[in-house]
Amino acid sequence: MEKKRNRLTFAERVIIETLLSEKKSILYISRQLDRNRSSIHREVKKWVRIPGDKYQAHLADFCAKEEYLNKRNLDKINTYFSLKVFVYKGLLNDHSPEQIAGSIKDLYPNDPIMSISYEAIYQHIYKHRQSRLGKKLIKLLTYSHSKRRNKKRFGSKRSRIKDAISIEMRPDIKNRKQLGHWEGDQIVGLGHKSAIATMVERKTRFTYIIFLKDRTSETMTKAVAKALNNLIPEARKTMTYDNGIEMANHKWLTDNTGMDIYFAHPYSPWERGTNENTNGLIRRYFPKKTDFKNITEQQLNQVQNKLNNRPRKVLGYKTPAYMLELEINKIKYRNLKTN
Repeated sequence: MEKKRNRLTFAERVIIETLLSEKKSILYISRQLDRNRSSIHREVKKWVRIPGDKYQAHLADFCAKEEYLNKRNLDKINTYFSLKVFVYKGLLNDHSPEQIAGSIKDLYPNDPIMSISYEAIYQHIYKHRQSRLGKKLIKLLTYSHSKRRNKKRFGSKRSRIKDAISIEMRPDIKNRKQLGHWEGDQIVGLGHKSAIATMVERKTRFTYIIFLKDRTSETMTKAVAKALNNLIPEARKTMTYDNGIEMANHKWLTDNTGMDIYFAHPYSPWERGTNENTNGLIRRYFPKKTDFKNITEQQLNQVQNKLNNRPRKVLGYKTPAYMLELEINKIKYRNLKTN
């Protein structure tokens, strides 16, 4: 029988992905699809380059169509397939163009092909923004608000929380040189009936996303303490919250974690800017009106792991998870030397 010579379809790529996951050989797959063995081999080798790589049908088909549509108008990403794979995988993993460009520079410092600026990635994405593929690429970008709220002046309203210690009493930690200073908040769900707790460490940007069975202060503080007490004491110095009543039990939290709790001025979210920005990233996965009663701890952990394993420009394109582990190991090493 004469072999097919037209391009692979998405359905065929799904079959390739399925059979590869079942450990079937290239020869077996080619016979099932009635395709040349060499065609299947080339298709798989484009994506499976090192141990651990997995063939992804949707990504392979996406790139193939985009390459076909841009044959006569190539930029660097369309010219070098290895670069395109790196960029598109980054976008699909919710990395921004800046994070992708920084990671490439870090991983391939002397490779002229594997080098690109974040501006070139943006230009590639918006080059055909009205096309179906262009719209898909734009949707992969980090969401940003079209309008920003005006900052309200504080001072007229006092905290509703008893014995709250103002942020004005907090040690000067603006330079972010010390590990252990956190910012926290609660993201409220549909109808103000469900919520999750979020915490971000200021130096490493490491993030916790915590499941809450209800919105009471007792539940909030116990969940926060449970997460933070997994860390060494040196990683638990201070916590800065807004004035939500969910932190009314802050004294208990101090007693059980050893952390000093401070409260930002009312209507001053910029005083906890790191946490506010992180909440914006979390909202990409759990938009407003999400009912967190329908979200599992496993889903929250998946998003937490994604955020903590994203390369960050502010960290020199290292990940928050890497930076937290690095800082903790430094402290442990210093403690060993002193003992």
